[in-house]
Amino acid sequence: MVKEMERQAEKTAVEEIAIDGFDHVEFFVGNALQACYYYHHGFGFDIVGFRGLETGRRDKVSYVLQQGGVRLVITGALNADDEVAQHVHKHGDGVKSIALRVRDAKKCYETAIARGAKSFAEPLTESDEYGTMTTAAVHTYGDTIHTFIERQNYKGNFAPGFKPIEGKVDGGVGLAAIDHCVGNVEVERMDYWVDFYKDVFGFYVYQYFDANDISTKYSSLVSKVMSNKTGSVKLPINEPAIGVRKSQIQEYLDYYLAPGVQHIAIATRDIIGTVAALHARGIEFLKVPRSYYDSLPERVGEIDEDIEELAKLGILVDRESDGYLLQIFTKPVEDRPTLFFEVIQRKGAKGFGKGNFKALFESIEREQESRGNL
Repeated sequence: MVKEMERQAEKTAVEEIAIDGFDHVEFFVGNALQACYYYHHGFGFDIVGFRGLETGRRDKVSYVLQQGGVRLVITGALNADDEVAQHVHKHGDGVKSIALRVRDAKKCYETAIARGAKSFAEPLTESDEYGTMTTAAVHTYGDTIHTFIERQNYKGNFAPGFKPIEGKVDGGVGLAAIDHCVGNVEVERMDYWVDFYKDVFGFYVYQYFDANDISTKYSSLVSKVMSNKTGSVKLPINEPAIGVRKSQIQEYLDYYLAPGVQHIAIATRDIIGTVAALHARGIEFLKVPRSYYDSLPERVGEIDEDIEELAKLGILVDRESDGYLLQIFTKPVEDRPTLFFEVIQRKGAKGFGKGNFKALFESIEREQESRGNL
């Protein structure tokens, strides 16, 4: 029966939209200059590009930050009625666009629209002395969009209209690439968006977690991880599950006032070095009890890292059939308890740290309780 269902699913699956990977993540913020300073000095991003009044842009200002293969764009409004100002007024600072690198933005956009996606921006081709670049965008959950970026014929540092910035180099903390981006949606809407990614993008469910996997005595959630076939883009989708008290997902929805991006996971090749550097820069992380590390050898077996060093930094470990992973989560990085970051190092494991869910959830609940939101 299961094999027959899988065969039927393969027959009905649409052709995947060709996506090479994550291109960048764009934030809409209340003060782009100050947010840029935070990510530069706190997370070690280099500031490599700028667009604003000095480059002829009259409505928005944007800074481009890069570290390894991770690129963030921080955008603020220059007038009160701009879409950025309205977005920030409703949601606070947060992610507007998860941008995806493609080889044919126009085809990706037209395919998505033909399959039922709602247009946010029609294909636009822009050029400067560095070449030509095409972009287009469609709506997803809440006010979040996916932007298709076709840049193989563009040799500039980011995009036409952006001025390169020199001298704002930090050296970084070892952040290497975007591993996955997680979205929170309302109760009983996860499957709607799972079907959206199946039917529009041709993605598939890479992993599924139910309330038995992610729960405490107070709250729980369910999650499905959407992925393209190569695994270069993974987009988990969470929804709250009914519990005794308010879950972290519901807290997010209450303050963001819509579905949106909950966290961005960034991979590193040396999580101990990266997290130690972030601690030294003032980045705050969730904490887990010392007892978590007392039982770690029994649960995950032999690992390369020193357990005492992991305990000192608060790094979690989980083992799977293909290896293990190490991960840690920041506290919310906005005024509202919404967006946060994950730092992850994969040593063979391809999952999402299922064995850490309970410890992580309890850490989040302690933070919720301190805010009066549990």
